[in-house]
Amino acid sequence: QVQLAESGGGLVQAGGSLRLSCVADGSTFGSAGLGWFRQSPGKEREIVAAISWNGGDIMYSDRVKGRFLISRDNAKKTLYLQMNSLTPEDTAVYYCALTLNYYSDYQPAYKFWGQGTQVTVSS
Repeated sequence: QVQLAESGGGLVQAGGSLRLSCVADGSTFGSAGLGWFRQSPGKEREIVAAISWNGGDIMYSDRVKGRFLISRDNAKKTLYLQMNSLTPEDTAVYYCALTLNYYSDYQPAYKFWGQGTQVTVSS
């Protein structure tokens, strides 16, 4: 089974930046699609960004496009999310997830999830 662990969350003022990391165990990392998701109070979990096994295909939600960057380092089995120009609307628990598909932007395709890391953006 695959285990994932996020880190890098915290409290930041509006306009600031954070970089989230996700380290994965398991033998399938190099051929698996990866994604970042978030969930804020009273709302459903939503996709933030996704990246294919080799980084060739990337998508961002409209709400973060131009501000966030997703990347991966397969040698380190690590996924990253660089978050810039943060706003209070970005406040949420952020999760990394892995799909056995090479790429997916469809949330049910993701079967392995981290525990989540809290991001709080103050105004």
